[in-house]
Amino acid sequence: MFQEFKEFIIKGNAFDLAVGVIIGGAFGAMAGSFVTDVMMPPLGLVMGGTDFSNIFLTLKEGAKAAGPYGTLAAAKDAGAVTLNVGAFINTVINLVIVGFVVFMLVKGVNAARKPAPAAPAPPPPTPEDVILLREIRDALKK
Repeated sequence: MFQEFKEFIIKGNAFDLAVGVIIGGAFGAMAGSFVTDVMMPPLGLVMGGTDFSNIFLTLKEGAKAAGPYGTLAAAKDAGAVTLNVGAFINTVINLVIVGFVVFMLVKGVNAARKPAPAAPAPPPPTPEDVILLREIRDALKK
């Protein structure tokens, strides 16, 4: 059983999958930081100083304090129920960036792969007249 497990783990597919999951997690965190820390502040500035993470709709006032709430954190602290539109926008932008980068990586890997060598074509069948001539030759030799 240990030998079978060892063979399973060493096989390329399981190992490649593990590496892909680890790298994907790290890449997702990096893309999230890129969206939150690099892309959204200038985009918010262009849109009049809007902080996308603070775009939310209050569905129910908080028990601790009544609205309106200046930030999402204040609404959460008050116990309000919110619809976090800005967080969703950040996540969609994150998905688009990660999807585009993965697309470019797959495209690059596919371009770098060498096509498999073509199998040699089978020789064409011997024409019937050549076969007959060979039979005649062999008969004359006898």
